[in-house]
Amino acid sequence: MPESFLNLPPMGRHIGHKPEQIRALPTYRTGQPIVGTYYFYWYDVNTGEHFIDHDGTDALTDHPANPKGYSYRSPDWHRREMDDILRAGIDFILPVYWGNPADRQPGKGLYWSFEGLEALVKAQEAMLAARRRPPKIGMFYDTSTLQWNANSYHADLTTREGQEWFYVSIRDFFSMVPPRLWAMIDHRPLIFLYAAAFAKDYNQQAIDFVYQQFQKDFGCRPYIVREASWSKVKTDSVYAWGGALAPRILEVAAIGPGYDHSAVPGRTPLVRDREGGRFFERSWEQILRMNPARRPFIVMIETWNELHEGTDICPSREYGDQYVKLNARYAQMFKRKAQLRPQGAYATAREASVQMERQLVSRGIRPHIDPNGDGLMEPTEVNGVSAWRTLPNRHHNMRFAYFDVDDRFYFDDGVPVQIEVEVWDGEGEFTIEYDSTDPAGSVHEGAFKQAKAFTLGNTGRWRTFSVTINDARFVGRANGADFRLGSSQELRIRQVTVRKLR
Repeated sequence: MPESFLNLPPMGRHIGHKPEQIRALPTYRTGQPIVGTYYFYWYDVNTGEHFIDHDGTDALTDHPANPKGYSYRSPDWHRREMDDILRAGIDFILPVYWGNPADRQPGKGLYWSFEGLEALVKAQEAMLAARRRPPKIGMFYDTSTLQWNANSYHADLTTREGQEWFYVSIRDFFSMVPPRLWAMIDHRPLIFLYAAAFAKDYNQQAIDFVYQQFQKDFGCRPYIVREASWSKVKTDSVYAWGGALAPRILEVAAIGPGYDHSAVPGRTPLVRDREGGRFFERSWEQILRMNPARRPFIVMIETWNELHEGTDICPSREYGDQYVKLNARYAQMFKRKAQLRPQGAYATAREASVQMERQLVSRGIRPHIDPNGDGLMEPTEVNGVSAWRTLPNRHHNMRFAYFDVDDRFYFDDGVPVQIEVEVWDGEGEFTIEYDSTDPAGSVHEGAFKQAKAFTLGNTGRWRTFSVTINDARFVGRANGADFRLGSSQELRIRQVTVRKLR
């Protein structure tokens, strides 16, 4: 390896810009509603790359509608994808980039990341020459390469060497893309960071190093959107991966059409059914029901064409143009700041509740139980009275009970509510945490703000506890629910009620 990764020459020629050159270019603005997607460009139908597994079997869950010429090496293929992306109402793409300092030579395992990016740029420049405006390009830094690369180098981002590796991967990407193609917020090019777990370690200094070096090399400061797992650092914004399984609404919203990785060898089966398109529609509608003044201004579609995991909305053999048309319709509503109003059951109700019988009696509230999550519960009885109890989970020592309020009853309404719970008065204490409008309310952008801690009196009877909340949001950001009860001990719950106070 070189004495300094910074000594490696940039992979492209688009570097050394003056600040005034960047400021003269078109840009998105903070608060302007825009839609992006993750663009996977590792496919080559001619060689079988990412079409055929090593054992000769089909590598794809979903399949391109038109596989002819489907290759990251082909500007014509990229041009075809760009046209479809525009039809879907998408403003910018994040090519899923695996380039890194160890895979910069032709023939290396991940060199396709450079070769494919070059072909994408050619396709977009051809569109500009034809007076066709292409979707803008940001960077999705697939941080897998911090651990998995040709040198088997595991980057420690608390060290200067690791920080240089981290930055040079970013520098090479932007050096290959002309600034006129960049997706920028307030003249700052977009970088989305994937999961932090691939770094050996990291700290704020690593992020600050990128800001400083990028300013020197490109004449501007990047706009970095971290995945929520980068919990030890601050950047310009934050998103959560997994929108294809359930909407993830942080400062950036992430949604997708469903998930099915049945074709991927060695994985435990996981399917989020598309429900004929209804799951995607509901995900978009959840965003559109939010108050336009508080909703995220960036929506990321997860994904355009991850065909292995079945999260694609691109034209496909399985779904045709269905998701292109769906996304175009909802993206248009989002960009004009339309707001969907709740209709039907609970839309005019003042109270919602759930009676925790063996067979739940739900009137606008339901327990939210994810078998893989930390909110496990089961029916029980206390002195002949039906209830539900919290169970241990494999994640930590706390036990949680999650609850989801029907969106038609309350969804980003901006009015105060009272949460009332009836529990068995045993030993210990419990808390109520909720999805709040206060972004500083917890480490998850207000999604787990504590309302109150209650001390139990060990009276051996049922007791009712309540708390008034003035900043409820209830858009499902508490691990897919709106609020939770938490205790280090078993909690037995008979009823939960939410009342609007205005």
